[in-house]
Amino acid sequence: MKKILVLGAGRSATSLIQYLITNAKKEDWQVAIGEQVPEQAQKKFPTAEVFYFDIEEKDSATQKIGESDLVISMLPASLHGMVANICAALGKHLLTASYLPEEIRQLSDQFARQNATVIMEMGLDPGIDHMSAMKVLDRIKSQGHELTSFETFTGGLLKDNSEMDNPWQYKFTWNPRNIVLAGTGNVKFIQEGRYKYIPYHKLFSRTEIIHIPGHGYFEGYANRDSLKYLDLYGLRGIKTLYRGTLRRPGFCKAWDIFVQIGATDDTYQMEEVERMTHRQFINSFLSYNPHDSVELKLAHYMNIGLESEEMYKLKWLGIFDDELIGIEEGTPAQILEHILKKKWSLDNSDRDMIVMWHKFDYLENGRPKQIQSHMVAIGDDEVNTAMSKTVGLPLAVTTKLILQGKINATGVHLPTEKVIYEPVLAELENMGFEFSERETIS
Repeated sequence: MKKILVLGAGRSATSLIQYLITNAKKEDWQVAIGEQVPEQAQKKFPTAEVFYFDIEEKDSATQKIGESDLVISMLPASLHGMVANICAALGKHLLTASYLPEEIRQLSDQFARQNATVIMEMGLDPGIDHMSAMKVLDRIKSQGHELTSFETFTGGLLKDNSEMDNPWQYKFTWNPRNIVLAGTGNVKFIQEGRYKYIPYHKLFSRTEIIHIPGHGYFEGYANRDSLKYLDLYGLRGIKTLYRGTLRRPGFCKAWDIFVQIGATDDTYQMEEVERMTHRQFINSFLSYNPHDSVELKLAHYMNIGLESEEMYKLKWLGIFDDELIGIEEGTPAQILEHILKKKWSLDNSDRDMIVMWHKFDYLENGRPKQIQSHMVAIGDDEVNTAMSKTVGLPLAVTTKLILQGKINATGVHLPTEKVIYEPVLAELENMGFEFSERETIS
């Protein structure tokens, strides 16, 4: 019997753990969950073995990892290094959905000597995006065509026609903090052979419209650094390389208001937060004027109408309400996140949706061709979300393939390799996560 240890049982781990438990008897697995708050995980997964786990308690953590054959870390990304060092020393397989840091990459030889496998970035984005893109990219290259452009966008959204009274057509389906801080830092990409950069304060005004057949129009904004995919995907020499995030049309223009006034800043603590209301929070970023309302000052500052669509979105969020924020301290970004969670948290009537879209431009005997590929996944409810499925199930499938001996790559890897992405994508397609392709002349 093989023992699988899942570290962390948050919302993105739900589908992963359910899959492992459901298939445990057939596959001869024993599934255990390590959690800092084991009572919550036990309530969520009543038939599972759940115990207290803290990676910083090294002796106890080493013992629990040592009792396992394969570890899946759903802990915060900053803690994966500690997990990886223990797994490397003990020769245990390790999977995560997080980006591969250099400190874990450097453990590759040690894992290989132990005949152990590490696959990181095996979630949705990163994960399914890597695998689905490489499947088409490798096909285009194998046919001898010249790739000229690759664009890819992913979005975690609400299902079509869901929450019709929500003018943002959006709620949190992933870590709210990451969403509030989206786009901070450097944004880099290549467009028509030119390196391009977008400063944070301009990011949400530089969007493009994308059409997904059967699902309508979306707007996309650039992700932080597309350039690192030049080597990861083998795209040196390509003329255009652009990665982005999808939202509903109109989202970015309204979100940009928070960026412009400074409400997404995470570099300093605000004062007297425990006494602050939503309205006072917004007013703290605006100039002093005893005669104008907060709404009027904001509208003037942003050069928008009081009855504009953007102002309606902000009013719907309740940011002008005289309601206490409800936390004792925080940065502007932390306070904004707390306010947004009051309206943007999923409830039992919500169904979320994942949309992923790729565009490949290439030359076939000198003639321009284009392939567009997309996947849409729909959640079942506020717990069994499309986000949980698309993050967790690639990890679950990879776990099965490793323990069955169908993936044998040792050392540290990403799912950009055919020996990994082919069997994983085949399993995911059988589960309903299929990409639709259409080929056109670009």
